[in-house]
Amino acid sequence: MDEKSTTHGIKNFKKKLSGSFIVGNVCILIASIFWGVNVSVTKALIPDWMTSEGITAVRLIGGAVLFWAASLFVKNDKIDRHDWIRVIAGGLIGLFGFIYLFVMSLKFGSPIDISIIMTLPPMFVILIGVIFLKQRPSWLEYAGLAVGFAGAVTVILGAGQSGRAGSDDLLGDLLAILSCICYAGYLVILQKPTKKYRPVSLLRWVFLFSALPALFLLPGFDRMPIIHTSEAVPWIEIGFILLCPTFIAYFLVQPAEKAIGSELVSLYQYLLPVFATVSAVLMGLDRLRWIQVLAMVIIVAGMIMTNLGRKHRKTGNPAPVTSSRKNP
Repeated sequence: MDEKSTTHGIKNFKKKLSGSFIVGNVCILIASIFWGVNVSVTKALIPDWMTSEGITAVRLIGGAVLFWAASLFVKNDKIDRHDWIRVIAGGLIGLFGFIYLFVMSLKFGSPIDISIIMTLPPMFVILIGVIFLKQRPSWLEYAGLAVGFAGAVTVILGAGQSGRAGSDDLLGDLLAILSCICYAGYLVILQKPTKKYRPVSLLRWVFLFSALPALFLLPGFDRMPIIHTSEAVPWIEIGFILLCPTFIAYFLVQPAEKAIGSELVSLYQYLLPVFATVSAVLMGLDRLRWIQVLAMVIIVAGMIMTNLGRKHRKTGNPAPVTSSRKNP
């Protein structure tokens, strides 16, 4: 029995070290780097080169163009009639609200603060499930929610300590929280279509519907400094925002989930503040403060508790001490 167990363990270890496992981790790591650096690059463009409205319009309209162009080279699924309401709502409300409020938050707040808050959508997904879908999380998930929100409160209480001239960190933090709520709604609305359709087939329509309200943000775009500069840096930055976190990252997530599983993929989201902090400090946009480190630790602790509670509930094992749900 011991020999068989040892052999089985060795086989599992070799399987984990297989090419697909490594590729899966590399894919989600690159996507996480893109999303983390995106926070700092977006902050760097506002307001010297572009307005927050301009960046939102470029990201959503440009993303729609890229996904529709990509759909010409891959097999596409036909969207069922009863799924259209979810696709339209996911684009018009979820994705547009998320991107617009996220970029607006960076207009006022600290990029490190915003990146910490952007780890909260899974918690809002649970709350939406409790309030609207009548789901019943375990006590450990509720405890994780409370700890995670305590971390968010820690970020907000530390607002105004950055020392940046003309900053309004509190407003930026609040906008980031609203952005997280929109993203959580986006995840809940599109949960079933995401499992049903290929990424490009779904995202080309979601981005198209999110691009419609973004058209109203275009007036005044021709007066933005980036349009009239010959400097390469701002164009490289906006190109990065459009291509890497908006487009490429979405393609990296699916093979990562297939290779290493959605739960391990979700753990990489906790690295977002790390990459955002490193890039923000290197770019001279912010400095790391002790209260931000504390908030990051608290939120990660809350998310670990939430994931443990969800795992116990899904496997049918009682959570430690008593018994009595999540995503992005």
